[in-house]
Amino acid sequence: MEGIVKKYQQKFKKIKEEMNRWDELQSRLISQFKNASSIIERLQILQDAKHYGNLNSIGGIEAAVLRKQMESLQTILLSMQKTLEEFRGIVLSLEKFHRDGKQLVRGGSNQLTVKQLQQRVGLKPTLADCLDGLMILWDMHNSEYVLKISLVSTLSTLAVKPWYMEITFDLGALQQLLVDQPNIPKEEVQYISEIIFAEEIC
Repeated sequence: MEGIVKKYQQKFKKIKEEMNRWDELQSRLISQFKNASSIIERLQILQDAKHYGNLNSIGGIEAAVLRKQMESLQTILLSMQKTLEEFRGIVLSLEKFHRDGKQLVRGGSNQLTVKQLQQRVGLKPTLADCLDGLMILWDMHNSEYVLKISLVSTLSTLAVKPWYMEITFDLGALQQLLVDQPNIPKEEVQYISEIIFAEEIC
């Protein structure tokens, strides 16, 4: 039992690192989303010649400005895809942590009984609590990752249709959804962290 506990402790330290990495990626994605949204909103204005004033005397100015903005937008959208790939890496790691965790207690010659999995010493969590926590963490982050893919995909669609009248509202709503991370209740993550990220497990 003690050997399994030590292995769990090592895994939980790595999971904490992944959680910190997730927060960093979330901040990056929000920044990228805001930058892309700003360009998309500007495209509506840039397609109207009256906004160029005296610059209209420069031949092809409107097309040149639009082209530059679209190039910047495409660069940001590509960066967002790379960020999503990093999110995916974390989701896959969490899934592996949970899978390995189950293997630790259910595989091999030292398979633990249900009673051992639910054994509690004082206020320390049981191994079953730890396994459930790992599964919930993976499920929440996987759901949020799927939502992020959908939001970035929607943004990319709006990028080629900047003439939508409701685009400002759409972008604001999409951005708020991204900021909120609705599939990751902070209080639940905090509770799970208190259980499985303890210095001494089980």
